[in-house]
Amino acid sequence: MSADEQSQLRPLRQVVVLGAAVAVTIPGLVLAAAHPSLAHAMEAIIFGLGIVGSAFILSWAAEAAQLDISAGLAIAVLALIAVLPEYAVDFVFAWQGGESFAASGPACLPLGGTGSGSPCSLALANMTGANRLLIGIGWSMVVFIAWNRIRKRDGASAAKRWTGVQLEPQHSIELAYLTVATLYSLTLPLKHSITPIDAAVLVTIFVLYTVRVSRAPAEEPHLVGPARYLGTFTKTARRIAIVVMFLYAAGVILACAERFAHALVETGADLGISEFLLVQWLAPLASEAPELLVAGLYAWRLNTNAGLGTLVSSKVNQWTLLVGTLPIVFSLGAGGLHGLPIEAVQREELFLTAAQSFFAIAVLSNLSISVKEAWWLFTLFWAQFLLGAVVPSSLHGVERIAVACVYLLLGLQIVARDRQRIPRLLRDGFRTPHRELTSDRTRS
Repeated sequence: MSADEQSQLRPLRQVVVLGAAVAVTIPGLVLAAAHPSLAHAMEAIIFGLGIVGSAFILSWAAEAAQLDISAGLAIAVLALIAVLPEYAVDFVFAWQGGESFAASGPACLPLGGTGSGSPCSLALANMTGANRLLIGIGWSMVVFIAWNRIRKRDGASAAKRWTGVQLEPQHSIELAYLTVATLYSLTLPLKHSITPIDAAVLVTIFVLYTVRVSRAPAEEPHLVGPARYLGTFTKTARRIAIVVMFLYAAGVILACAERFAHALVETGADLGISEFLLVQWLAPLASEAPELLVAGLYAWRLNTNAGLGTLVSSKVNQWTLLVGTLPIVFSLGAGGLHGLPIEAVQREELFLTAAQSFFAIAVLSNLSISVKEAWWLFTLFWAQFLLGAVVPSSLHGVERIAVACVYLLLGLQIVARDRQRIPRLLRDGFRTPHRELTSDRTRS
């Protein structure tokens, strides 16, 4: 690295950022070890910050690790590491749901509080919230940041002419497998449980996706921030640092995840707030923060392909591996092969989440997303909350179904309009050799 690049990197700043991430995890470790008596809301904040700090540490280590391991191993391992904090919190509820199922049967005893608080429902709430947050906030955020940067750099007229974020052809792979997973997930709301068979199907889709992308030629990773700083270390020092960061972050997550989940539920009970809402939105926001920040930094640097591509890849992981492993963890907690029960509210949530995914795939079927389409994703994400505030309590759930139907109708309209492009997207995603996708970066 040249002296100019070294000064642009600002090593001291990166050390401070790394130290800050470690610092916010320490109170969670201390609290987990000492068990002092604190208000549940304070516990939720402390353990939540521990998970956020660990998520950032994992994210930086995972990015830097791409310099030292093969492309196939990187894809297989890093895909799981990137969403480990999300998995940890969700697995806590899935395990508790299995134990509750073993004790009380399909009723799945509530954890207490004022909302739909059985661990079975909370496991699905956390998963659906994370998936919808990733698209409704994350995908649209990349477009908005890039549009704003272009407007400030080149003027309003240039921003008006900007056609939006363009993905490179190799991202057809993620979209093709995400399409299969989404079409299958549309059947889940019709069921009473997510069964081990569903788990096998979704995990198989993830494995096939991993095998497909693992054959891609290795590329120099685009590192930013602390990950780029780690990349300046010698090979031995970098590998040691990455292993230490992985082990430390994983230890913090294991120490904090269950306590964070419990503190969220109890906070809802103490404050009269639905623990369902806290688990569905606050917990995923904490665990998704690093991914959203990294994608935002890419967009800020106008590397929109990397920014949006990172979030699309995360969506594949969450919509296949996360959903597929929940019933497995539930069965382990229940002590037998049982399906994770889907309650009435969760049936609506699954329908809404699958419908959002269908619309998002339709939008990206031409490997691009415009500012107008980003506004649709962003607006419909918030529409459920706005409608829920005005719909009478006796009709709650109607807003989820209504917004889901809008997603499906808009998605079907795009599919009908671009019906000639979709077969090519699927063909590229499943069959076209990587060298052809990599060499042809100009196709629409």
